[in-house]
Amino acid sequence: MTIPVRSVTFEMRYARDRRAAVRAHDMAALHDLVSIAEISEWADAHRGWTGIAKVRDALPFLDENAWSPPEVDLRLVWAELGIRDVVCNHPVFDHVGRHVATPDVLDLETGVVGEYDGSLHLEGKQRAKDIRREGDLRGVGLEYVTMVSADLRDPSGFKARTLAARKRARAAAGPRRWTLDPPAWWTPATTVAERRALSNDERRRLLSHRWAA
Repeated sequence: MTIPVRSVTFEMRYARDRRAAVRAHDMAALHDLVSIAEISEWADAHRGWTGIAKVRDALPFLDENAWSPPEVDLRLVWAELGIRDVVCNHPVFDHVGRHVATPDVLDLETGVVGEYDGSLHLEGKQRAKDIRREGDLRGVGLEYVTMVSADLRDPSGFKARTLAARKRARAAAGPRRWTLDPPAWWTPATTVAERRALSNDERRRLLSHRWAA
């Protein structure tokens, strides 16, 4: 028997690389098993353990609200470009409090949305939904770049598209028409602490969509 933080840090300590270590944490955080603070505290308390340097190296790249491994990969590709001021699956609102959409990853500096489109997103109702979602996000001034499965093997094309999207975003910059500040009635659930505080009914109502992401 063990506890989640010990198990997750074990996976991180013996991960083959940073991406695998970050994935191990983020997918455990998806299920609210660990938080970044708990991982950090464990690393501080076990400085001499084998592989603990891998945990400490991964800490600045962890996120508590990634919904799939490819979203982790997208975020880490952006980090290679120096894009670090990002949020995962954070609701975006317009200035009257309307929920516009919840993008996979959002570059807060320039207002570029990064989305991962797997095979689920290529046809049928999901494709139509994705097109409407992109239109809604563009409607409040956000730029868009999409990662596909081929980009996981060779991210060079995705990197180029990201840089082009950031350039377009900067060229079109004006008064910001979107915000991450929710209206008073909104129940936040973007951190492990916020989700752990939810009742069982709130978890069923607010979090069920994450498993379909």
